[in-house]
Amino acid sequence: MEEYPGAILLRRRSMPKAGFDYRPRHAIVAYSEGMHEEKPQSLLHQARELFLILVLAILLSSALRAFLVQAFWIPSSSMEDTLQVGDNVLVSRLTPGVFDLERGDVVVFRDANEWLGDPPEKTGAAKFFQSALEFTGLRPASGEQHLVKRVIGVGGDTIECCDDGGRLLVNGTPIDEPYLAPGSDNSLQPFKVTVPDRHLWVMGDNRNHSADSRAHMVIPDLAYVDENDVVGKVFFVSWPFDHWSNPTNNEPFEAVE
Repeated sequence: MEEYPGAILLRRRSMPKAGFDYRPRHAIVAYSEGMHEEKPQSLLHQARELFLILVLAILLSSALRAFLVQAFWIPSSSMEDTLQVGDNVLVSRLTPGVFDLERGDVVVFRDANEWLGDPPEKTGAAKFFQSALEFTGLRPASGEQHLVKRVIGVGGDTIECCDDGGRLLVNGTPIDEPYLAPGSDNSLQPFKVTVPDRHLWVMGDNRNHSADSRAHMVIPDLAYVDENDVVGKVFFVSWPFDHWSNPTNNEPFEAVE
């Protein structure tokens, strides 16, 4: 087929020059669109995403604290050697409620009977930030308004101290308590009580250094903990790592009727 010089000249002019990064028209459009999609997000957009994540995390933490698990730290030695000063513990909010309280449970309860007296008043920014962190569950709650003890008797139980071996009697059954601190002596304060319905008789594992139900028998109603004041049952020591354990021990009470 015969070619014309004009057609050859036109075809040569339409070809790209040497060194030019040639792309068909449709490729250039696609490349431009790709550049637009990979454009970095604005700082405002990133801040909004971060704020949303924080809000969701706080809401989730607050829900867990209110209905499932709450963290506390131990401020005193009354539960040694089971719980040490500074230990962080996790408390199940399902007990009492979904599950019943049992003898041998370690529980955290509100100081409704004012065993601790008036708590020190915090003011200013320290009070605000501590309350906010505790409310959201981002910081373990302190023991200033709460106590931690072991349940020895539930409603209807008769508890007596002591038999000839210095053991507590619950409904006439002697209790061997392997969790007591070395040197603990139940017989230092003899007593015999019957626990009112829906109340608890509680004692610390460090019997010689625990201001528990025994210390408040002068006004009998103040010696018992109302089940409604129980925050929950301690089911795990979470910090420090070498203290990991479940402090609850129901086995010594299994023979009690």
